Amino acid sequence: MNKRTILFGDIHGALLALKQVLNSIQPTANDCFLFLGDYVDGWSQSMQVIDCLIELELKHDCVFIRGNHDTWCEEWLKFGVINDTWKFHGGKSTMASYEGVSEEKRLQHIHFFERMKDYYVDENNNLFIHAGFSSMHGPSKETYSSNYSWDRSLWETALCLDKTLTEDSVFYPKRLKLFKQIFIGHTPTTNYNIMEPMNAANVWNVDTGAAFKGKLSAMELTTKQFWQSDVVQTLYPNEMGRNKD
Repeated sequence: MNKRTILFGDIHGALLALKQVLNSIQPTANDCFLFLGDYVDGWSQSMQVIDCLIELELKHDCVFIRGNHDTWCEEWLKFGVINDTWKFHGGKSTMASYEGVSEEKRLQHIHFFERMKDYYVDENNNLFIHAGFSSMHGPSKETYSSNYSWDRSLWETALCLDKTLTEDSVFYPKRLKLFKQIFIGHTPTTNYNIMEPMNAANVWNVDTGAAFKGKLSAMELTTKQFWQSDVVQTLYPNEMGRNKD
């Protein structure tokens, strides 16, 4: 059976959506899962999402990219730091999901967060990163590491790129030439009234707004086949996710 590499967009505490997508994928032992970050903050099951990811890691080859929300959550779990911006943008629901958990589980989750990668480059020179990078020499030369999980200029550059430009043009963005393909999350495609993964130049955005009024998406690396949950808000009818923000 062929090995599939399946990418997951931002989950934001939506365990029910994650389980729906996994059920649609029907994983096999050969599948590699690559998660693009922001596992927590939004819906009420952030702690349970992390539990699920830890279990998946025992059965599958997995790569976990760190998102900006994951950084906030890790700081809280390790040091008790409650960033005011984090609390307003979903952190409150994440803290609630951890109420009553054992010290053993908290430490297990801290170790999971510590294993996350800022970015990952595969053997075919595909880049996987939560948000982007600003250095024309690539993420390994990035001056500000926060750009890995915050930068939107890479995606906006790809969106605005003149479709007639070719890679040999002096005007073609050097950042985009560095990798065969770039896969990101962070910026919901629902911002553009699109509910499916988006492609611009060689950049693929797999965040389809699960934190808000969109769906959770997963996409196969080679074929670009994708699977989606229901609109996440319908799975949590008594919650607002991050829509109140």
